[in-house]
Order: sequence, then structure tokens, then C-alpha cells
Amino acid sequence: MPAVLGADLEVPVKGGRLVGYANLDYAASAPCLEPVSAAVTAALPAYSSVHRGAGYASQLTTARYEQARHTVRAFAGARPDDAVIFTRNTTDATNLLAGCLPAGTTAVVFDTEHHASLLPWERVVRLAPPAFPGEAVRAADEALAALDGPKLLVVTAASNVTGELWPIAALAHIAHRHGARILVDAAQLVPHRRLNLTALDLDYVAFSGHKLYAPFGAGVLVGRRDWLAEGEPYLKGGGAVRSVAPAGSGATEWHEDPEPRHEAGTPNVLGAIALAAACDALTATGWTALVREEERLIARLRAGLASIEGVRELSLWGPDHPRVGIVSFTVDGLAAREVAEALSGEYGIGVRDGKFCAHPFVRHLLGGTADEGCEDGTASAVRASIGIGTTEEHVDRLVAALRDLTTRHATVSS
Repeated sequence: MPAVLGADLEVPVKGGRLVGYANLDYAASAPCLEPVSAAVTAALPAYSSVHRGAGYASQLTTARYEQARHTVRAFAGARPDDAVIFTRNTTDATNLLAGCLPAGTTAVVFDTEHHASLLPWERVVRLAPPAFPGEAVRAADEALAALDGPKLLVVTAASNVTGELWPIAALAHIAHRHGARILVDAAQLVPHRRLNLTALDLDYVAFSGHKLYAPFGAGVLVGRRDWLAEGEPYLKGGGAVRSVAPAGSGATEWHEDPEPRHEAGTPNVLGAIALAAACDALTATGWTALVREEERLIARLRAGLASIEGVRELSLWGPDHPRVGIVSFTVDGLAAREVAEALSGEYGIGVRDGKFCAHPFVRHLLGGTADEGCEDGTASAVRASIGIGTTEEHVDRLVAALRDLTTRHATVSS
């Protein structure tokens, strides 16, 4: 396994001691891989502007930037003619596509989605959380069949709340049967599983570097060129134009190639290089080894949580449904923020608490109807997520800490 930066980080806990940090918040942002840091460091001495410079450093940096595009295309299993547009993150990529939809396009999206997939659409049909995977396919089928005009099905590949894997191949088939396209939010999938856009017959995928061990501010939208080539440029400025006429003498001529068309200004070159380096590192490690280790650790974590009275794991499709290394849970009698703060302050464990920018889904899982914010401690959950760098000791420390907290709460309550 490639090493992660910060594996030896020590943090203060109650009493003034320093303990090794147990990072169990990978689903929010993953730490930087050492090969990613090395790639960025190697690029810095020759860093320069891209695409329009004649100097050697500019030519070298341009080559590295465009090679990053090819690397990401291969990592995603994209078609040779698919566009690869570098963005800030998954949210940015989704909003970019939303601005390029043909007039009158309706998006179909489940209420189980991250806000990045719920919110950008002008015309949208929102579907209730499905009780099982087959119902997701059926609901999408019925919704798409009822729509006229252009339509886009938007779905996650792996839930950022429960980690559960969605039937994206079946959903892509349904979308295409109704003349629709599909956008897959792969942010939580690509750090854990191989993605093959072509084999799955997906039209668009979006994911983020900061969840893929490349926290340098880059994400990507990969997919079919036609909508992107015809859509309004996401940013208007240098690089996106072929020609700007003098005032009153003609219209601005935008690039037809969607990559420069939607990457105006100086791009995040180092972010793209970092993202490509992460793709290379995961590919070199091999998905078999990565998945085997993750499944071993997540099984250990889930078994430990199940052994603690008062701890309830959240799931849409039941405990046996395949998932990536994400587990969300509640603790009877304790607010999610209270649990997360105790885990950090007393045990040196980092987790996430709240609604994970998926308010409708978390409310559904908790059986609530309130509309509290992301930072509200009520009607919320705790999320533990693992990745490269997670150890058995981290998992066992979390389980032991939760057992301590629940025992202490039961004693106080009695």
C-alpha cells in the first residue's frame, strides 16, 4: 500500500497526553498519498503557465497537465473521445454539467443524493428513497417514461452516508432505454473501487481529488462531448475563446472543444498533476489488494459496532448489501456532535457528525421530518470512514471508545 502523509500525526487528548491520530474521516477528505506529494514536488521547479507559453518551463508544464488529462481518462475507463474537464471538485463538476444541459432538460434524482446532485437543476423530478435496489430501477424507469424532452438521470455510485453501492449499470440501461443520459457521482466510489465508464455505459462521471488522496483542489467531469461543446462556457475568459472581436464588430467565438471551453483562465495545474498521480498510485497498487484490505477492516468495524448495545448502524438496503468503507451510526441517548467531540477530545479519533450534506436522506434514515442544518447536533448521525492508512488499531480504538461512552452514559442515566 502507498503511504499517506500524516500517518505519524499525534494529537492532544484530555489530560494533556499526545496520542497517534486515528483518522476515520476519509469520506470527507482523504489524506495525501506520498506519491502524490512527490509528483507535485517534482513539478514545482519547472512550474509555469500552460497552453500559451513558448518557454521550456511552460511547454513542460503543459505536457504534464495534458498527460494528467490522459491519465484520468484511463483511470475512469472513459471512451477515447470523452471530454475530461478539470474542475474544483464534484460539486463544481456537477454544476458545470447543469449549465450545459439542452434547453428543457429534466433531471431525475433520488432524495438519497448528496446536495451536489440534488440542487443544481432548473427542472427536476425527485424520487423517494427506494426500499431495495430493484425499486430504484423501477422508480427511475417510471419517472423517465413519464417525461418528454431531454432528460438526465443523476445517481451516486456509492452513498456518502451509508457507503452502499448503487446499481448504476442497471440504471444506465434504463436511462438509455428512455433516451435519457446518466450522470454518476463517483466521488465516494473511486477511492475504493475501480471505475469503468465504458463498461458501465455511463454518459458522465464526476469525482474529486480531495477524496482520492490528492487534496490539491482539483476534481473532474468526464463524459460525452456534445452537450459540453454546445453549452454556455462555464467561465468566460482567456483560453475559452477562439476569437474576441472589437466592440460592435462581431460576436465572441468560443472554443468548440469542451476542454478549453470550460477551463478558462489559468487552471489548477498542480491539482491536475496530483489527481493523476493518485490515479496512477491506486492503479499500481491494484484493486484486488485495496478492496481486500478495506473489506477486512470494514467488517471488523461493523462487527464491533453491532456488539455495542445502543449503537445502531444506518442502512437503506440492509446489512448484507455491498458497500465501500463508510459506516454511519447513532448512539442511543447521545447527540452525534457529543459523540464526535468525545471521540476526538478523549481518544484522538476523527469522525464526522451531522447530516453529511444529504439532509433528506439522513432524515429518512432517522425517521425524522425536521430540517435542521448541517451543523445541528440533533437528528444527525456519526460517520466513520476508512481508507489507505487505516489500521486495525484505529478500528479497535473506535469500538472500545464507543463502548466506554455508552457504558458511562448508561451509568449516569441510571
